[in-house]
Amino acid sequence: MNALLTFSIPLLFSSLVWSGYLEYNQDVLIPEDWTHVGRVDPTEELELTFALKQRNIDLLEETLRRVSDPDSAQYGKHLTLEEVSSLVRPSDLTQKVVRRWLQSHGITNCLTVRTQDFLQCTMTAEVAETLLPGSKFRRYTRDSQSVVRSSAPYSVHDDVHQHLDFVGGLHRLPPKGQQDLSKASSNRRQQQSKAGVHLGVTPAILRARYNLSATDVGTAQNNSQAVAQFLEQYYSPADLAEFMSMFGRSFQHHSQVDRVVGTQGAGKAGMEASLDVEYIMSTGANISTWVFTNPGRHETQEPFLQWMVLLSNMSDLPWVHTISYGDDEDSLSTAYMMRINTEFMKAGVRGISLLFASGDSGAGCKHLGKEQNSFRPSFPASSPYVTTVGGTAFKNPYKVTYEITDYISGGGFSNVFKMPDYQASAVDAYLKMVAASLPPQSYYNTSGRAYPDMAALSDNYWVVINRVPVPWVSGTSASTPVVGGMLSLINDQRLLKGLPALGFLNPRLYKLKGQALFDVTEGCHLSCLDETVQGKGFCAAPSWDPVTGWGTPNYPELLAALLAE
Repeated sequence: MNALLTFSIPLLFSSLVWSGYLEYNQDVLIPEDWTHVGRVDPTEELELTFALKQRNIDLLEETLRRVSDPDSAQYGKHLTLEEVSSLVRPSDLTQKVVRRWLQSHGITNCLTVRTQDFLQCTMTAEVAETLLPGSKFRRYTRDSQSVVRSSAPYSVHDDVHQHLDFVGGLHRLPPKGQQDLSKASSNRRQQQSKAGVHLGVTPAILRARYNLSATDVGTAQNNSQAVAQFLEQYYSPADLAEFMSMFGRSFQHHSQVDRVVGTQGAGKAGMEASLDVEYIMSTGANISTWVFTNPGRHETQEPFLQWMVLLSNMSDLPWVHTISYGDDEDSLSTAYMMRINTEFMKAGVRGISLLFASGDSGAGCKHLGKEQNSFRPSFPASSPYVTTVGGTAFKNPYKVTYEITDYISGGGFSNVFKMPDYQASAVDAYLKMVAASLPPQSYYNTSGRAYPDMAALSDNYWVVINRVPVPWVSGTSASTPVVGGMLSLINDQRLLKGLPALGFLNPRLYKLKGQALFDVTEGCHLSCLDETVQGKGFCAAPSWDPVTGWGTPNYPELLAALLAE
């Protein structure tokens, strides 16, 4: 791994006079499951991340479109990290102003990245509250987890504001992991099974449903895939080996992760982490696999942001990353999400495929007031620059049948990001086709980015955790690594043919118009429990829909479609 680059801010001047402040007006809402312990000692050391304004964002977006559109002459001509850095690196003025601002408060212990658009600086809580007027650092705990966050909005000098997107490490509290939803939904179908039928989803069942043969395994030397884990989640090497010995006998596979980036925690393994690793490695079988894990070196660190910073600093990265993580859009500042979107674009132009779980709350629900609700989209699932994966279930949960929607499958329309051109015609066709049965338009934004893009089985999985096989695990955190593993297999074949990696998949996926995917046309997902929609969100329909996207992969056909130059 490329180490973060250290610099000391030179002593350029001793004092500054600033003309005013601009507040970052993100509502600071502390979820009820976090307990306030007390104020942080003024001398306690914090680490904050400063996202510097980047250049050429419009050009970056246009470059992503060109290298991702199969009809473009630039398709597949991805950039190196150095080329991305040259494109987006903050201006000399921006770097100088921000560094002088920090130095004027005595902050000199900072790290930067190759693209020079992030600074990570350590300082005392007292200095941080002086640097960012309005901030008040408190300690919060949930279960065994402890974090330090500001309980109030912060502001920065208006001279500096134009050079910063946001400061990370102040407000975002880790959401409840999707593994909790998986456990909650795991009792849905614990009936006695019938003789001669399967007892849950395993690698063999997935291979049967999606038409992967025993020879569909990786062989390319320059291919790799990754999962990213947050929320104090980590996998157990012993569990992975046990899982492969139980469920991987019919195909060539790896039983060990090749590289762990970050620090594995101690204690028992996490359900979600085990699920991610076991199923990306059994679907994308025999392919080198990395695990990004970040429990945080400081209580002010945001693990998801740490992962994004790492991607900006590593020239050698896996081609496919799957992430089972999300927040409600309305819990995040627009500035934060816009900047994270830019980071996704930076990955896409390098040929990296980012897959995010669509979430396990259906359309979601936000209570706006007395007898008034709206659907609640999730981010990063709602980002236009990632491939979002929803969930399905077998029509008969104990047979390899066709698939219907999994009622927990996240999906809907962003309230922040406009609908990208690549999906406009598909979404318009859906809205017209099912117009008579759609929920009231007051519940969602029909002009927003619509998701998911595709889906896979998300119900009734077997996972080995703490050396014990556990059944009935469900969630889009299962479907996402399954799709990721199949895309890694397709990358494998592309690389063997001398073709570039798939990169950002969506423009090509939507041009397939459902070709090579099993269309899911039955079932709806959940939403607000009120008199108007009565718990029903959107419903599946022929072609694209906001519950299962274009459907689930028919691997041989998808391979053939995506191997075409």
